[in-house]
Amino acid sequence: MLFWFVATSVLTIFFVFRDPRFDYRWLIAGVLLPDLIDVWFGGARVLHSLAGAVGAMVLVMVVTVGRRPIRKRLLSLPIGVLLHLVFDGAFSTTEVFWWPFMGGFADADLPVVQRGWWNLGLELVGAALIAWAWRLFGLADPERRKSFLSTGRLTQAT
Repeated sequence: MLFWFVATSVLTIFFVFRDPRFDYRWLIAGVLLPDLIDVWFGGARVLHSLAGAVGAMVLVMVVTVGRRPIRKRLLSLPIGVLLHLVFDGAFSTTEVFWWPFMGGFADADLPVVQRGWWNLGLELVGAALIAWAWRLFGLADPERRKSFLSTGRLTQAT
């Protein structure tokens, strides 16, 4: 799953925060991180738990003490991890989501594996949302695309 997570997280943050300085590159990395990391451990593990997502937020806050500009950019990463939990439906596997408070990992599959063929529908919706966002942000314009790639910022095209 790629399009679903990228599209839903980028559009959610854009319409909720409306911050022209938000770095969407780190958000995209954060929203993809839980599956990329936990797949190596054989299923849903720490990054599919609320404790893991909050731990990532605390880590960014501690590592960036006294460095506000980098903190503002890097906070996009744990926000992406939190949004992954929402758009993955990770809360439906209670033992993993509430780890270490109410269970463990046992043999929990990644939510993307549990959904099976439903992922195809979600990816199609995600692809449609990306096409819409491409137009919304004017990314057909090479200058706007270059700006996004170098700064991570997205603004609505006029």
